[in-house]
Amino acid sequence: SHKSSKREWKPLEDHSCTDVPWLLLFILFCTGMGFICGFSIATGAAARLLSGYDSYGNICGQKNVKVEGIINSGLDLTHKKYVFFLDPCNIDLVHQRIKSLSLCVSACPRKELKTLADIQKFAETNGSTLCSYELQSSEYTTDPRAAKLCPKYPVPESAPIPFFHRCAPVNISCYAKFAEALITFVSDSSVLHRLISGVMTSKEIIMGLCLLSLVLSMILMVIIRYISRVLVWILTILVILGSLGGTGVLWWLYAKQRVSASPLETQIAKDNLQALLIYAIAATVFTVILFLIMLIMRKRVALTIALFHVAGKVFIHLPLLVFQPFWTFFVLILFWTYWITVLLFLGTTGSPVPNEEGFVEFRMVGPLKYMWWYHVVGLIWISEFILACQQMTVAGAVVTYYFTREKRNLPFTPILASVNRLVCYHLGTVAKGSFIITLVKIPRMILMYIHTQLKGKENACARCMLKACICCLWCLEKCLTYLNQNAYTATAINSTNFCTSAKDAFVILVENALRVAAINTVGDFMLFLGKVLIVCSTGLAGIMLLNYQRDYTIWVLPLVIVCLFAFLVAHCFLSIYEMVVDVLFLCFAIDTKYNDGSPGREFYMDKVLM
Repeated sequence: SHKSSKREWKPLEDHSCTDVPWLLLFILFCTGMGFICGFSIATGAAARLLSGYDSYGNICGQKNVKVEGIINSGLDLTHKKYVFFLDPCNIDLVHQRIKSLSLCVSACPRKELKTLADIQKFAETNGSTLCSYELQSSEYTTDPRAAKLCPKYPVPESAPIPFFHRCAPVNISCYAKFAEALITFVSDSSVLHRLISGVMTSKEIIMGLCLLSLVLSMILMVIIRYISRVLVWILTILVILGSLGGTGVLWWLYAKQRVSASPLETQIAKDNLQALLIYAIAATVFTVILFLIMLIMRKRVALTIALFHVAGKVFIHLPLLVFQPFWTFFVLILFWTYWITVLLFLGTTGSPVPNEEGFVEFRMVGPLKYMWWYHVVGLIWISEFILACQQMTVAGAVVTYYFTREKRNLPFTPILASVNRLVCYHLGTVAKGSFIITLVKIPRMILMYIHTQLKGKENACARCMLKACICCLWCLEKCLTYLNQNAYTATAINSTNFCTSAKDAFVILVENALRVAAINTVGDFMLFLGKVLIVCSTGLAGIMLLNYQRDYTIWVLPLVIVCLFAFLVAHCFLSIYEMVVDVLFLCFAIDTKYNDGSPGREFYMDKVLM
């Protein structure tokens, strides 16, 4: 045998650090992300975002420095803490900002002001001047410049947005244009109002149903091992009956038409008869092939059922695996919150430059304007890294379970042991694997962006090419994700670096190609049935409960929310299940390849798998 199969798989014997350079690169990259955050806070972007700034570059609520060539800049606005837009409904959809003069004011108008006299009265009673700084409140009704420098009236009633010190109109109808997509649906705001009140009145039911979907998912994880065999048999019988029935009906139709054929029939009838014959023969061939495939795959389907059974046992031995998606989700939410905050900071970073209307804009100059790109790459790479850490943790725990002969000798919590191993030895491998996925994801996102930008402008050929490229990249990404998952398992078993692990795992998968196909098709179908089961049960419970409230709420939206949530929950839980099955399969394949049950080379596997 050649060199590669010579290298024995020594499960869990020695641990060594893998892919250290990649870990260093990843740490460097994260330092860069931190630098972007620090830079945007240091240049005053955080203050600008939180306190708000006016069109002349002054930050509200503090003393400001004069900007060259801009009137009204460098004012002391210590008492004017809120940003007020003179024409808040004038929204520039392309640049996603409000195209209006903005000022710092000491209070937002809490009731509608219909004329200039009202605005003047508001300024005198509340001390909050809503017109531009160069007008005194006594001049509002007399000065001819007031038409340009005062707010567009009627001034809508507005309230400050919490934490962000901006005055926003209380009635959001003026942002209707902004939510163009919603408008067709919510042409009158009463529908929206009814929908929202429907969600609000049935919020306890919604919470209850979401909990129900969680509980159902957990129960399914435990019982899927018992029902997997039944599911597979039902599926097989349905497929056999369906194909036999279809073929039988076609032959019967053909025979019937053949018998009732008259000598004077038209050409069309003859053509129909011939078509029926061709269909019937094709259906017969298809059925025969299907039967052959089922006969060949019989053993492999049995293996799938056995793997599901063992996966169920894994969850009983390692109950903490069930909570894995929660941690991942929690960490991802934390990271995304940080990412969005920094993104908002970046939107107001830069040095003040006058624009064509004579107001101040903040623009990044020089190489700094490419920080955006770095930040976006960071979003994808670090998110993928967090997901890959989950895969590695699950793989490590399952591998420990599989290759421990006496299950009584398992570490107290294999999951914590696995996390510990990941942090001490394999972070570099995870960084490298997630980077490869990022490399495929970014071009796909760029192409999708181009595709959305060119909507309606490109010709059919270009559109087709773009879609084909996007599709190919998507398929490549899926294949790489699957290969990565197996590479992490190989790393967890052998402590080899990413490339070696991927190569070894790939060789094993190719040797067991038919088994892999069976596990992925039958297994995925069973998990899909599981998801459907959970969504249907939750939906049914929802219909029964919401039915009591049908007189005074619209229950379409609550039901949609509940079903979506149920699907997401089921997907998270069952994707863990899928991971466990994949890891078990790789362990099983390695076990059968290197051990034959003879003394000294005993199998590690469960009795069910033998």
